[in-house]
Amino acid sequence: MLDPSSSEEDSDEGLEEESRAVLPRAPPAPGPAPAREGRREAQGPGSPSPSVHSEARDEPEGQLDAEQERRVRLQLYVLVVRCIAHPFNAKQPTDMARRQQKLNKQQLQLLKERFQAFLNGETQIVADEAFCNAVRSYYEVFLKSDRVARMVQSGGCSANDFREVFKKNIEKRVRSLPEIDGLSKETVLSSWIAKYDAIYRGEEDLCKQPNRMALSAVSELILSKEQLYEMFQQILGIKKLEHQLLYNACQLDNADEQAAQIRRELDGRLQLAEKMAKERKFPKFIAKEMETMYIEELRSSVNLLMANLESLPVSKGGPEFKLQKLKRSQNSAFLDIGDENEIQLSKSDVVLSFTLEIVIMEVQGLKSVAPNRIVYCTMEVEGGEKLQTDQAEASRPQWGTQGDFTTTHPRPVVKVKLFTESTGVLALEDKELGRVILYPTSNSSKSAELHRMIVPKNSQDSDLKIKLAVRMDKPPHMKHSGYLYAIGQKVWKRWKKRYFVLVQVSQYTFAMCSYREKKSEPQELMQLEGYTVDYTDPHPGLQGGRMFFNAVKEGDTVIFASDDEQDRILWVQAMYRATGQSYKPIPAIQAQKLNPKGGALHTDAQLYADRFQKHGMDEFISANPCKLDHAFLFRLLQRQTLDHRLNDSYSCLGWFSPGQVFVLDEYCARYGVRGCHRHLCYLTELMEHSENGAVIDPTLLHYSFAFCASHVHGNRPDGIGTVSMEEKERFEEIKERLCFLLENQISHFRYCFPFGRPEGALKATLSLLERVLMKDIASPIPAEEVKKVVRKCLEKAALINYTRLTEYAKIEETMNQASPARKLEDILHLAELCIEVLQQNEEHHAEAFAWWPDLLAEHAEKFWALFTVDMDTALEAQPQDSWDSFPLFQLLNNFLRNDTLLCNGKFHKHLQEIFVPLVVRYVDLMESSIAQSIHRGFEQETWQPVNNGSATSEDLFWKLDALQMFVLDLHWPEQEFAHHLEQRLKLMASDMIEACVKRTRTAFELKLQKASKTTDLRIPASVCTMFNVLVDAKKQSTKLCALDGGQEQQYHSKIDDLIDSTVKEIISMLVSKFVAVLEGVLSKLSRYDEGTFFSSILSFTVKAAAKYVDVPKPGMDLADTYIMFVRQNQDILREKVNEEMYIEKLFDQWYSSSMKVICVWLADRLDLQLHIYQLKTLIKIVKKTYRDFRLQGVLEGTLNSKTYDTLHRRLTVEEATASVSEGGGLQGITMKDSDEEEEG
Repeated sequence: MLDPSSSEEDSDEGLEEESRAVLPRAPPAPGPAPAREGRREAQGPGSPSPSVHSEARDEPEGQLDAEQERRVRLQLYVLVVRCIAHPFNAKQPTDMARRQQKLNKQQLQLLKERFQAFLNGETQIVADEAFCNAVRSYYEVFLKSDRVARMVQSGGCSANDFREVFKKNIEKRVRSLPEIDGLSKETVLSSWIAKYDAIYRGEEDLCKQPNRMALSAVSELILSKEQLYEMFQQILGIKKLEHQLLYNACQLDNADEQAAQIRRELDGRLQLAEKMAKERKFPKFIAKEMETMYIEELRSSVNLLMANLESLPVSKGGPEFKLQKLKRSQNSAFLDIGDENEIQLSKSDVVLSFTLEIVIMEVQGLKSVAPNRIVYCTMEVEGGEKLQTDQAEASRPQWGTQGDFTTTHPRPVVKVKLFTESTGVLALEDKELGRVILYPTSNSSKSAELHRMIVPKNSQDSDLKIKLAVRMDKPPHMKHSGYLYAIGQKVWKRWKKRYFVLVQVSQYTFAMCSYREKKSEPQELMQLEGYTVDYTDPHPGLQGGRMFFNAVKEGDTVIFASDDEQDRILWVQAMYRATGQSYKPIPAIQAQKLNPKGGALHTDAQLYADRFQKHGMDEFISANPCKLDHAFLFRLLQRQTLDHRLNDSYSCLGWFSPGQVFVLDEYCARYGVRGCHRHLCYLTELMEHSENGAVIDPTLLHYSFAFCASHVHGNRPDGIGTVSMEEKERFEEIKERLCFLLENQISHFRYCFPFGRPEGALKATLSLLERVLMKDIASPIPAEEVKKVVRKCLEKAALINYTRLTEYAKIEETMNQASPARKLEDILHLAELCIEVLQQNEEHHAEAFAWWPDLLAEHAEKFWALFTVDMDTALEAQPQDSWDSFPLFQLLNNFLRNDTLLCNGKFHKHLQEIFVPLVVRYVDLMESSIAQSIHRGFEQETWQPVNNGSATSEDLFWKLDALQMFVLDLHWPEQEFAHHLEQRLKLMASDMIEACVKRTRTAFELKLQKASKTTDLRIPASVCTMFNVLVDAKKQSTKLCALDGGQEQQYHSKIDDLIDSTVKEIISMLVSKFVAVLEGVLSKLSRYDEGTFFSSILSFTVKAAAKYVDVPKPGMDLADTYIMFVRQNQDILREKVNEEMYIEKLFDQWYSSSMKVICVWLADRLDLQLHIYQLKTLIKIVKKTYRDFRLQGVLEGTLNSKTYDTLHRRLTVEEATASVSEGGGLQGITMKDSDEEEEG
């Protein structure tokens, strides 16, 4: 309890100022005149409706508005706290989706800093490159997005949304990674998510967070009554002092008072319905027959509330209590006075059960027994069991023993006896020393008291007393008890004092019962239903009792009297709650003078009454809820609650917390707020918040709209209900407004639902739009009509998205002022942004438009059509024969060709039309340029080896390959033109390679003609380079000239044939050159032919010289020179020619031709015997040639040809002949064992 003080009085001075912040509009002062449902602002009776925000009003008028707001809020708070204190319709839902904590601007900035720190390597989190790339993309695309910043500012974004966007992003990335043995992609995902959480948390100490649990932080949980009181104090701007005053005045902690208040309210609603039916004053309905239905609705709603109240447990009644309760709940008019079908209570229905605790403390004045004797006490409730205390010595008879008993007697008899143990041998029982008999009631004192004991005759203990306490608990359904005088017409027909108990059998059934001692059933009872209790003046003719009151019912009056005023007040209050009467009894003014006892309590009550009047609370407490405009009050309550909810720490998206849902449900049920009105107001508030930038769950809008639509169209699940004209008009207005809102949201889908958040919201919005477009709830709208509306929205969306994108890229400034290169650079950047936008649409929004994928494609085409204007402007500004715009084509084409709906679409075809002339022109110029480079290159070619060929050939092949790769990278989407380009480039490559081969052959032939024909010949590096050019041309032709099938394949085979024939020709020319050298050697040997002049001279010269000097072996100088020539040229060719196959062919031909030439030379000398010098030279040449070519890989079949066999036989015969004639003149040179001979 709070006492008035100066500080509390001062605190009231700020109420007016506070009310302005809580209520932005001026509601009416609560009055008896019912206001029109659904109005946004109302007036008090007979007063104007001033606006709080009006600047023209004077100061007193502004204070009046603030006072009106305060009064309305206080009246509303009274109704709300009653709903919280004693709910009987609703419960706090436990199945609502748990809302996530919202992110604010500061948290978003902190999050950006943490991710930036990670990317800068300033954290201890270890991560690979792939994860860093994912985080970088997330940071650049999502965290830095202005759409995300707006979503955070609107309060519709939670930490879970951020996490889900990252998860969706990395799932796509991880799927594209290659498989790794022993490491599943699920493991990678889990690891990346854990690292994300570590970055998100940063260095926070998570243990500190639970210490900061404000009310908003627990609003998602099931709240206690105290927490609900506190929440609605914040919602309605009620101060603690005001709450405490209302709490005490309304007796919110008294369940009986709250139940009685409900019964009075329900009775008042029934009376109001009857009055409306009698006076025929109804709201305006869409049909006349709904007036009768409206009265039935009112009655049935009240009866349902009565049944709900009746179902609340009170306590155990009689055995037939549940059956009676069920029967009563089925009676639709069981509150009507004088109902013939009223169910009468039997005496067994009001049987009570009491718990008694008897505590025996000690006995005083015990003198008749010796101090060492044993004494004990027994205790019993008459009609029940007997209990005994422990034993004690007579010198200290103290116990402190408690005995627990149960009884059904409201007036039980308690007996306590004192015994001592008998010492006689023949004694059968212990000796009784004294007894005491008590008659406790539930109102008796609970403290221990001394009672004089009754002792046997001639006992010495004349002053024997026992100290004990008797506590008799009151059952929950026993509402009051005590002694009263009473007289009635049907019961208690004699004026006498009786013990009365007020028993609650059920929420609507109370009985006044009189009991006798030791009886469990009442002697007489009176059911209080239909009675009205009030204070009365004393009745002079009735003796006994001082303070009178009565209970009156049609046909019966019962007069009661108590001994003091306080007892009378308590009885009247208890019976007032029980009868459910609307009239509240007020005690007489002079009651305080007549109250000799209990003055302190009455002084407190008077004190509270004074404080209520001082603070102006009495009018709110005593206001009749049936006369208040609950339609307006609930609208105000719901609006204030929604404002509070959207500003708490949760991302609620418009969903109320469980506690708020509970209070609103209870308010609607208890005070008869129509469901359609509730949802129409809810829709209005949600739409206002959505229009002001808040994120609202479309599912919530859908639920409320569907409820209102089914109500207005008469298709409710519970049957047809009454529909007022106002409800229908408001519904049509809201429907039109909601349709506009939804179309606007779909047109701004990238900004209303950024990155697909809230999850599923866009899909739900489209579903709701389809529902709103329906003419009535039964007939579905044709799919084409919905599609038409969505198409219109997406066309607007394309313009909105592109306009904002160009504003972001500042493209207008560039198009007007910048240079062509800058224009192209900016349009390329804009194209990247456009592609990113459409990719995000596909990733985050395509699922919502899955019903109309073609519409999303049309949206993209419209988007690209807007881009076309800027693109064409930038391309037109480019100089002629500028190829810098090809990256733009590649960027756009690579995106469009991979989209099945956009590939070869309108924009894609336009793009091709623009770039076809550029591609053709580029290829033409490249062809001319390559041809000129071939001509100039070969004229200036030095045939120095460069990579696989010469400088000219390398440049040619690189250009051809680069050109083909460039065209290939264009990925031209139109098959016919792409095939034409490929064919042209392949044929161009064939022509260019053909020219290269022919120029190389010509240069080869010229170079070889200039070469020496003696053994001094060494193949020049330039000749090898030419050979390599042909080899490389062979390889490149396979890549550059090959096409599948048709004439192109035949043309390519001709290029191959040309290269092969050219290679054969140059091999033949090389072999011819080598053979010419051999022929020169053989021509020198011909001078030693038998019978020639030179033969005898040369022989004589050699022999004469041998006498004086050391002469080399005859013929060895010529043979050695040739062998050296062969070996060195073999090494040069092996080292500098790149193709092994051609080397082998060359060596095969070279060996075969050499053997053939020697064989022919010998054949010309069949009739002549070889000179010794000729024989030695030939043997050495043949043996070394055979050996060298075998080492170079010439096959055995080629080495041991018939030519070689013929040659071998002839030289062997000649060797044998020379051995006979010369007598060993060969000096160890022989054809035998030539393989084992060491190389000279």
